[in-house]
Amino acid sequence: MPGIEASLRASGVMRIAGVDEAGRGPCAGPLVIAAIILKDSDSQVLARVRDSKALTEKVREELYDVVIDEALSYSIIEISPEEIDRLGLHKCNLEGMRRAINSLTTPPEYVLTDGYAIEGLAIPNLAVWKGDQVALSISAASILAKVYRDRIMREMDVKYPGYGFAKHKGYATAAHTAALQELGITEIHRQSFANIAALL
Repeated sequence: MPGIEASLRASGVMRIAGVDEAGRGPCAGPLVIAAIILKDSDSQVLARVRDSKALTEKVREELYDVVIDEALSYSIIEISPEEIDRLGLHKCNLEGMRRAINSLTTPPEYVLTDGYAIEGLAIPNLAVWKGDQVALSISAASILAKVYRDRIMREMDVKYPGYGFAKHKGYATAAHTAALQELGITEIHRQSFANIAALL
């Protein structure tokens, strides 16, 4: 993936952190944000890395460990539904990105984020339009965040049977809506979301 990362490396910037999230849209479950600095973005091992949405669940699971093995440093941050309800989704997203970056054991020289700029970050950073499709480090972060969150939602499916969390991952599908009407809301539902608030 030539482009912005290659340009940064050409100008001497080597420790580039990519940041992405999973779970902005669902009305249940946490928001998960991952940050990663890759050891070598030209590694052939990373050739299959893409935006997580462009990969099947099976391939994402396969690439999760590959991405971690190729990381100089990575972090994954979970933000609870309760915190989302208290602070608001967008604020939580920005705060989660800050936390993820600050949790990296190796400090980045530059940060690339998918779509949203991080205000007040001391490190130079750039919000990249469709970043998970054009920057390898953001694509890698998107895989970490998505797989990590999907695993949580499969666990929630066992804890709260009948809602179908393993299948829809907390999105407001017809099946999820029907389950909500029959079973009511759980503690992992986001009460600030309109469809959940309407049931309260």
